[in-house]
Amino acid sequence: MEKAGIIVGEDGKGRCAWHGGLEDYRHYHDEEWGRPVTDDVRLFEKICLEGFQSGLSWLTILRKRENFRAAFAGFDFVEVARFGEADIARCLADAGIIRHRGKIVSTINNAARAIELKREFGSLAKFFWSFEPAPHLRPAVMDLATLRANPTTPVSVQLSKALKKRGWTFVGPTTVYAFMQAMGMVNDHLDGCFCQREVDELRLKFKRP
Repeated sequence: MEKAGIIVGEDGKGRCAWHGGLEDYRHYHDEEWGRPVTDDVRLFEKICLEGFQSGLSWLTILRKRENFRAAFAGFDFVEVARFGEADIARCLADAGIIRHRGKIVSTINNAARAIELKREFGSLAKFFWSFEPAPHLRPAVMDLATLRANPTTPVSVQLSKALKKRGWTFVGPTTVYAFMQAMGMVNDHLDGCFCQREVDELRLKFKRP
């Protein structure tokens, strides 16, 4: 059953309909998406994968995520920053990932920029979480129309500009907002989704870096 962007599953729980009832996508929705992240490696992974997702479906990226992790040293940005032409060629030959030279090169570039960012702020987490929007800037109602109408926000524009100023690439406002949603900087689970309350409770207890 689907209503206003919510699917009620066989377990009786309402969920954001975008998971489409697919088991792996549902698990990502239930256990990961929107839950606060502070680990620098995971944050780097998420923003890189959102860049790879540009122009594609997230499900395509999700199903290739383990291949991406293998190709990019688990997204350890210190290791990725050392990648050279041989690594670029290896990635371009890897059918398990998205073989887009620009995005591969961007990931290596962004790894070097992540090292600089960590040096500047102490951690990627501290930098990213400093952009968390104030509660009054968040929508009063989170329904499907609201979600579709806001692929970017003023904060995602600000964060995108801050990253680009520091030399990051493939970090446009739409990509950055998807990253903000995925890493839990905002809770965009829809009204009626059981995860919305769970994530709200996590965020109340969450210690910002």
